[in-house]
This record gives sequence, C-alpha cells and structure tokens, in this order.
Amino acid sequence: MPAPTRRTFLALGALTGLHLLSGCTDDRPAKTPQPQAEDPDRPLRLRQLAATDALLARYDAALAAAGTDPGKLGDLRADVVRHREELARTLPAPAASPSAAAAATASTSAAASATAAPTAADLAAAEQRTAALRLADLAAASPGLARTLASVAASGAAHAAALGDTTAPAAPAPSPAPSASSSASSSASASASVPAVPAADTGALQAALAAEHAAVYGYGVVGAFLPAGPQREDARTTYAAHQARRDTWQRLLAAGGASPTAAAAGYRLPFPVKDAASATQLAAHLETQLTAAYADLAAAPAYRDQAAAALRECALRAAHWGADLPALPGLSAEQ
Repeated sequence: MPAPTRRTFLALGALTGLHLLSGCTDDRPAKTPQPQAEDPDRPLRLRQLAATDALLARYDAALAAAGTDPGKLGDLRADVVRHREELARTLPAPAASPSAAAAATASTSAAASATAAPTAADLAAAEQRTAALRLADLAAASPGLARTLASVAASGAAHAAALGDTTAPAAPAPSPAPSASSSASSSASASASVPAVPAADTGALQAALAAEHAAVYGYGVVGAFLPAGPQREDARTTYAAHQARRDTWQRLLAAGGASPTAAAAGYRLPFPVKDAASATQLAAHLETQLTAAYADLAAAPAYRDQAAAALRECALRAAHWGADLPALPGLSAEQ
C-alpha cells in the first residue's frame, strides 16, 4: 500500500476541521488500539546480535590479556559495538539488550580466556566467520537491513585484514568480453537470457556504474603520479578491476533494456594531486566513495550478493590505501 502523500494529510486535516465546525459528535466507543505488526527482520536481527555479542566476548577476553593499553584491539572492538547498535536500532529496548544466551556465551568465552586468551589470528577468524553470517542473511533481509548487513560484513573483512588475515575474498568471476566476430549473436542471446533490471533498482545500479566511471578516471590520475614499483602495480591492478566492474554493470543494464549511464567527459578531483602521497590519498578517497554506492545497491534484492562483494572489496582497498574506515562503510554518519 503506498504511503500517504502530503496532499492526503492536508485533505485529512481539512475534513477534520469541517467535522468540528458542523458541531457533530461521535458517541461511538473508542476503538481498542490494534497491536503493531512485528518487525519481519526481528529474527534476523536477534541472530545477528547474538553473533555480535559472541564476537565482543572474544575481544573482551583478548583485551583483558592485553592489559591497560588496548591499542588497535580497542578501536576494532569499538567498531563492533557500533555494529551492535545499528543492528539493534529498530528493536525495543529489552530485545536490543544482550540475551541470556548471548550473555552465557560471553561468560563462557571469558572463562576460557583465563587460560588461553584469543590471539590476533583467532580474532581474525572470528571476524571472518561473523562476516559470513552477515552475508548469509542478506537474501532474507529487508532493503534497510540488507544495507546494514553488507556494510557490517565489509567492516568485518577489514578487521580481519587489520588483524593479519590476508586471505583474498572470493570475488565473482568477471564476464568475458565478447569477441568482434560474435558480438551480434552474443548481444542477441544476452538480451534474451538476462532479465530486465527492476525499475526500482535501476537508479542504484546506474549510480554504481557512474561511481565506477569516476573511479576508472581517478585511477588513471593515481597511476600517473606513483613511481614504478609495488604501489604502481597495485594501482594498475585496481584500475583493471574497476574497468571490469564498470563493464559488468554496462552489460547488465544494456542487456536488461536500460541505457547505461555514460562516462563524463572529465571529472573534478576532490583535491589537487601532484605527488605520490596525494595520489594514494586519492585512491583511498575513490574507494571510500564507492562504498556508499554499493551499500545502496545492496538494498536491491537482485544484486545483493554482487553489491556486498563489491562493497567488501572497496572497503579493503580503501584500508590498503590508508583510509580511516568508519565502523559502517558506505552508510552515512546519522544511520
């Protein structure tokens, strides 16, 4: 059912005024308030909160063993607390607090830590497992919760990397580019096999494509200012990855019957780039900006897995280039 518009509210106000002016009274007994429908995301949120509480317990055990200087572990734990707050945001206060089961899990983990505190590798593995749980609930989540889960999963992957887990995340295989000799037949078969992009999702997909156009342009600038060596190779590899993602979105939109957003003739850089330091700063900025586009795309049911993978990759690259990632990559500060 569509939400009431402003005109509807004004009409209701006018009707109320007319009723009062007529002097009519309504002697019917007041209706009993109907209970509000339960949040369909509630089971998912509670499951995610329990996993978050277990992860917090591991951090607490590690911090207890670390002594008075929490250092990096304290910052990572603060992010997990922020994750918990966001996951519990729409729950009533009693449900949002740690459950007895989660508290028992925390107590058990803390007791175990008295003999063997979690190592950085243990925490990294726990972060990866928890991130996988976030992604497992993507399909069943509402659009708003899906954005949150994709963001929190990306943050967990960045935490694991910060703790020393350099395992490359699984990424979808890029679609092969059609050869010149088979372009006509491949275009016809693609149009027949690829469903049209849902109208409600077209805007988010076009925004992701526009962001990739800008990233491809930006990495051309980044590579020009980096000296030969590992950093330039990183920039070249990332440039190719963004080209591939851009091409994927273009093919998907075109095959689905939409006109892909074209690249602009040029782009205004957010700040002057004139040396290697500012070039790496630009790379970090580009990846951070992309996380917002992919968090929005994660709300679209048809593209959640692809958007979550892209969001994770951008968050990891942003951290690699030196960005100070927020606890919720891609989500605005007020969320």
